[in-house]
Amino acid sequence: MPRQKKEPGGCGCASIPFSVILLILGGGYLLFTQREHLNISRFIPEDLRKNIPLEISRFIPEDLQQKIPFLNASNPADEVHQNLPEATPTPEAPPQQPRLPAAPISNPSPPTPTAEIKPPANLPENPLTPSTPQSLWEQKAIRGIYFSRYQITNNATEETIRARVRYYRDRGINTLIHGVWGNACTMYKSAVMQAKFGYESCPNEFEDKWLDWLIDEAQKHDMEVHAYFEKGIKIDENSPAFDLAVQRGWIVPGVDRTHPGVDHYVLNVGVPEVGEFFTNILVEFVTKYPTIDAVQWDDYLGYHAELPGQVDRTLELTNFVKKAISATKAANPSVSFDICHHNPYWAKRYFAADWENWGVDRVFIQVYADENFAEELPYVEAYDGISITERQFNRLEELVRNPKVDNILLFPLSGEPEKMADEVNRLTSKIK
Repeated sequence: MPRQKKEPGGCGCASIPFSVILLILGGGYLLFTQREHLNISRFIPEDLRKNIPLEISRFIPEDLQQKIPFLNASNPADEVHQNLPEATPTPEAPPQQPRLPAAPISNPSPPTPTAEIKPPANLPENPLTPSTPQSLWEQKAIRGIYFSRYQITNNATEETIRARVRYYRDRGINTLIHGVWGNACTMYKSAVMQAKFGYESCPNEFEDKWLDWLIDEAQKHDMEVHAYFEKGIKIDENSPAFDLAVQRGWIVPGVDRTHPGVDHYVLNVGVPEVGEFFTNILVEFVTKYPTIDAVQWDDYLGYHAELPGQVDRTLELTNFVKKAISATKAANPSVSFDICHHNPYWAKRYFAADWENWGVDRVFIQVYADENFAEELPYVEAYDGISITERQFNRLEELVRNPKVDNILLFPLSGEPEKMADEVNRLTSKIK
């Protein structure tokens, strides 16, 4: 409201009725308290705005001032200021901790962008993120599963292969042992195969880069890929190399009937051309796939004792493997050369496989029969681990709890690795 001019000689308040004075004072108080909303205070000089209550109180008796609230009200700004706590130094934001890998999930969500991560204000200056204790199963260094040559990769797209890697990761598997060779031919395009036989691989529908995708996706999840040289030095009539092998005299006389159902023949690594062929395949492989973690041969790297002629080929086999390992390591020193074989006594006695003198990096003992499990266990503990099938699931908890069993490999005898991985995940989740 407009400011009133001050009269030099007084205001004549004594002649004004008291009710009128109260009406004027009440209206003034209303305008003063609502000045921010009515925007009237901009017409009143700043020095007078602060002194309006004081100026009005000059004309009102002191005992009456006590009954008029606004004359005793303090400045709201002063009250807010008085209620504020004492200023404290603003602490520095805690340093952002590195993000831990996401817990495994079947369908992982896209990672949250770093910019959206806002740590709570009450974090200590150096927060420590508690780590989830590993289960006994997760404490095993290698938790691997085998894939035969055609089980999961034939005619598979890149998306399918990568999704399958994640599938096994989510079920507690950290090592994929995938067939890359079998029945005397490769499952990838090989210049060595092309030069020796006139074709570059076993007949298959594999995508050219299937193994690159498999290795790449596994490495993203801290998993390993081991190249499985399935069937080793054995061959049957279904191999595209069979007829040429017969013509060239590469095959040991007689039929190997170690496993019923298929008549196998064995390539003679004592023939220099055969030994050179296998060695060149290994060198080519670890050079073509330099980030592969290991190559693994199984019990088909051996000559069964019941082959005709009773010829002892132990020394020939030992010399071949030693040369193959030496050449492989020269081509790629970081690759582990492993075998999954019978215990040393049985391997040497019945398969001419004196693997204790081969110089391999790791040995996993096959225990595919339950009746001799107790006798095999000391060998498992003495070497690098065990390979079991579904028939040994009743032994799984015992193996998981055994601190002397460093690694457990799973061989899906049923030919269904997905179901085997699911069942192992179910069983191991109960082991506390």
